[in-house]
Amino acid sequence: MNKYEAEFSNVVRSFRKKHMGKGPGKIQTTFCKNWAICEMEGNLSPIERFIASADDGKQMLRSARTEMVKDMYRKNHPIEMEELLQCHFIDLFVDIDIERDFGMSVFVFDQNIEEKFGSDK
Repeated sequence: MNKYEAEFSNVVRSFRKKHMGKGPGKIQTTFCKNWAICEMEGNLSPIERFIASADDGKQMLRSARTEMVKDMYRKNHPIEMEELLQCHFIDLFVDIDIERDFGMSVFVFDQNIEEKFGSDK
């Protein structure tokens, strides 16, 4: 992970902490074409882990987590990301494995950020 990918991880963590009250414990970001792919561990709060202990709670929590995160970015445009990357945020794809507490977010931008900020930058 280069310095821009590390800084992007920090922006994601602070954005989620600001809007959700808690950010992931660990984030690994990789730039690929116009995507910023974030692998995240330690996403769930203690109450969410409690809810996930029930079988029907896992699916409910997964649905809530994925839809709420996407909605959070729709309602609170990630200006900090755009300023860091000097390009426009277009879309977000989110999924989480509740049992492993491992999530993936793919942020889509209007420019090739891999070329701008790839591993040799």
